[in-house]
Amino acid sequence: MDHVAVYETQHCVRGGRAMKVGLFSLFNRVGAWVLLLFLVTPALIAIPVSLTPKRFLSMPKGEFSLRHFEKLFTSEEWLSSFFQSGVIAISTSVLATTLGTLCAIGLWRVSSKYSELVRAFLLLPLIIPQIISAMAFYRLWIPLGLLDSYAGLILAHTILAAPMVLITVSASLATFDPKLEQASKNLGASNWTTMRRVILPSIKPGVFAGALFAFILSWDEIVVTLFISKFSVYTLPRRMWNGIRENTDPTVAAAAVVLIAITFIAFVIFAIQSRRNANNSAS
Repeated sequence: MDHVAVYETQHCVRGGRAMKVGLFSLFNRVGAWVLLLFLVTPALIAIPVSLTPKRFLSMPKGEFSLRHFEKLFTSEEWLSSFFQSGVIAISTSVLATTLGTLCAIGLWRVSSKYSELVRAFLLLPLIIPQIISAMAFYRLWIPLGLLDSYAGLILAHTILAAPMVLITVSASLATFDPKLEQASKNLGASNWTTMRRVILPSIKPGVFAGALFAFILSWDEIVVTLFISKFSVYTLPRRMWNGIRENTDPTVAAAAVVLIAITFIAFVIFAIQSRRNANNSAS
């Protein structure tokens, strides 16, 4: 009877613990969704505003119109801004991903107290306020002749985005088994072959995530752009800024909806790619 009582007591304790864990997990999920809605809901206001039939920013009242989307995709100015932002964001993503990945692999291989100091220095663009970075770029780009140019914006955005790639790739390298690299070298592979066929495929999720974050950062960046671009380069965020400041054109809301859609699609692609990589790793 004593054994039965002990077993029942243990069973009740385990059941109580499982219930607490289940409730804690449920609260975590609910809290995560509430926080997500709290962060996303203000941005979603742009959707109904973009459907207003009026010529100024307002909520539609019983009548909807796509006139502002039509203007967005037929106006040469807006289409030019889309093209310029796309070119700058793609170029930034390629450069930042290449530099950030090489830096992360180099720091991972060195692995000393000095490498951590270098890593902290490389992460400074994420810590320094963007207004400070914008003024620094402005003062530096003038004598170099990079002000109001594609090269100037791409280089500035690359400096801002490379630390994000460094973080995501370093996180992937933290789970990489160094024995795989050693085995590759023991089989006669060169350093370049080992990095191309062993290291890079293993850290591909981190590289892809870094490229995605670099693209989004460049696509949405406005503070530095306002300082170092004037008339020759007119990105989409800059045109949206001027649209709000000068005449509160609802086309700005339509552009915001497009930006939200592109960002959402990019994260969906990232989620699908991450799940595919996880399935491939498991198999």
